[in-house]
Amino acid sequence: METVAKVTAKGQTTIPKEVRAALKIGPGDLIVWEIGPEGRAVVRRAQPWDLEYLRAIEGTLSEWTGPADEEAYRDL
Repeated sequence: METVAKVTAKGQTTIPKEVRAALKIGPGDLIVWEIGPEGRAVVRRAQPWDLEYLRAIEGTLSEWTGPADEEAYRDL
C-alpha cells in the first residue's frame, strides 16, 4: 500500500486513515520511526519494549538539553 501525506512548515503531517488502520493506532498511541539505508523510513506502532528502552537512555541524553541546543533544534 502507498499513500501520500503533505508535510507542513512545522514538520507535521496527518497520518492517513488507511495507514492508521493498518498500524492499529489511534489518538494517544506512540509511533516509532526507523531510518534505514538511502533515506528509507519505516513507521510502526511503539511496543512496550520501545518505551522501556527510551526510559533507560533518558538520563544519558541530558548533555543535549541546554539553551543552545533548544535554539538550534527549535524548528525541526
